Amino acid sequence: MLAVTAGSEQITRAMQALEAAFLIGVEGVTETWLVRHADCYQDITDTADPPLSALGREQAARLAERVRRARPAAIYSSPYRRAIETAHAISDDVRIDDRLVEMDLVVNLDGSLDLREPPTSVIERMRAAIDEIGERHPGQRVIVVSHGAAIIAYLTDVLLLEPGRLRMLPYYTSISVVRALGDRRMVGAVGDVAHLE
Repeated sequence: MLAVTAGSEQITRAMQALEAAFLIGVEGVTETWLVRHADCYQDITDTADPPLSALGREQAARLAERVRRARPAAIYSSPYRRAIETAHAISDDVRIDDRLVEMDLVVNLDGSLDLREPPTSVIERMRAAIDEIGERHPGQRVIVVSHGAAIIAYLTDVLLLEPGRLRMLPYYTSISVVRALGDRRMVGAVGDVAHLE
């Protein structure tokens, strides 16, 4: 247990300062919810740009229920069908941004993946897109529906990690939260799927 010698007022001020350092409860902070699209791979037939599977439509409906309560100012999506369908489960008013696409990669016959786009390129385009979205919605909450590897690349950048150092795969419809104010960015949540439980 941590020994605390300060009084309750000092502890309260210390916790408030700590929260402010991480952009919690700070006026003007833009909160971006990065959402991985819902499942499209169960019983997949169209491999070029697959629609959501039955499971994916259920996941998207659960996500939509949660997101609507959060009252986002805007919803943005990758132009891929699985992302658009996930975003449209939340609202009909979805803005498409071509920079939110998945990392360019090839699936080999053995199921392994080969990257055709360097992680630094993914980071640059995701950062540019999310920064511009934040500038359009200062102090508000926005939803960005994108893809697993692209979200990982962006979170790696916010966490100041080298590309490839964030060892996780966001599950379908998972929410990762980034708070931004000016040039400061802080991660508030990673891969949250409480709405699927």
